[in-house]
Amino acid sequence: MINTFSIVFLAALAAATAARLWLAWRHVRHVAAHRAQVPAAFADEIALAEHQKAADYSGAKTRFAMIDVAFGAVVTLAFTFGGGLELLHQVSASWLTDGILRGLVLIALTVLVNALIDLPSDYYRAFVIEARFGFNKMTRGLFFADAAKGLAVGALLLLPLVAAILWFIREVGEYWWLYAWGATVAYSLFVQFIAPTVIAPLFNKFSPMQDIELKERVERLLARCGFKVKGLMVMDGSRRSAHGNAYFTGFGNSKRIVFFDTLLKQLNPAEVEAVLAHELGHFRLRHIVKRMTWTAAASLGFFWLLGFLMQQPWFYAGLGVSSPSPAMALVLFLFAIPPFTFLLQPLGAMYSRKHEFEADQYAAQYSAARDLVSALVKLYRDNASTLTPDPLYSAFYDSHPPAVARIARLQKA
Repeated sequence: MINTFSIVFLAALAAATAARLWLAWRHVRHVAAHRAQVPAAFADEIALAEHQKAADYSGAKTRFAMIDVAFGAVVTLAFTFGGGLELLHQVSASWLTDGILRGLVLIALTVLVNALIDLPSDYYRAFVIEARFGFNKMTRGLFFADAAKGLAVGALLLLPLVAAILWFIREVGEYWWLYAWGATVAYSLFVQFIAPTVIAPLFNKFSPMQDIELKERVERLLARCGFKVKGLMVMDGSRRSAHGNAYFTGFGNSKRIVFFDTLLKQLNPAEVEAVLAHELGHFRLRHIVKRMTWTAAASLGFFWLLGFLMQQPWFYAGLGVSSPSPAMALVLFLFAIPPFTFLLQPLGAMYSRKHEFEADQYAAQYSAARDLVSALVKLYRDNASTLTPDPLYSAFYDSHPPAVARIARLQKA
């Protein structure tokens, strides 16, 4: 039954979808318009053919993302007004009586169906777009194995948490959302703690860094920064992609630094040190803690909102559902909230870009700024990252500053 909330939701979904498509269209046109010439700041390091490859790669990804955005809106409508969630409810109700277990089955079925719907898109990205530009290294067997393991690990990690949330709803009363929020934050920290040693090895092979010269250089940097880690690891990222990266993972005594093997092939030791100094900056400047704090605060608001909506008959009816339940409310909330939070996305991106600039400045203090510039230019080139994103598109989506602005600041340093 269509009610006021139905109209509000449909308007928000239409507006968010139209905005996403418009931003993507702007980006494709902007990148294509600057395809013929390398930006002056990069003219000596990046060849025109490499710049054009990046433009074509960005265009291909963005055009396909436009299809994904439109299709995603259709999927949302199919699950809600199209009766998809009602059908999954009937399936779970035919198997089990009302209770936490039936709620878990409903949520698991929704996630499974959604994953199966997304699978062709993921396949196309890997074996058409990424392969066309020389980045995909996965076999089809590895792709499907990753998908299956991802679902299995997700189920093992998330179903206990969801069961706890459903239990709080049933047993605690009015302020269940506060207990659920606390449990979610604590459980997230636990998952972050076990991720390096339990979860990540299920998908990739990690081995101690063997390059003695590089290892000693990294250890000297860590000593200068007063930073301790449990291990310097190299990950077999080349099994899946030619893209390179490095990251920190874990907390406390489980902290590790992980380098993609592709990154170590792309950069020389001084450049690797500079990239690591940037990542150290994120930790030293407490960027990770700040982001986690903001995430926890936002999730508290979302849990409160869910607690309110769960009690409103118009919330269910307005999204085409005639079988209210706590599990159904959780699922509906996940479908309903993105269109309303879309306009907040630039704030998160801006906050992230601020942190990236700060980490660059930290890196310039503990390593040579010119080495970080050199490393970034190589990474932009080898990863075919466009140097000329549309400014508005970048403001909405990009967690890292545009290449020209980032390099300019570092050259001043």
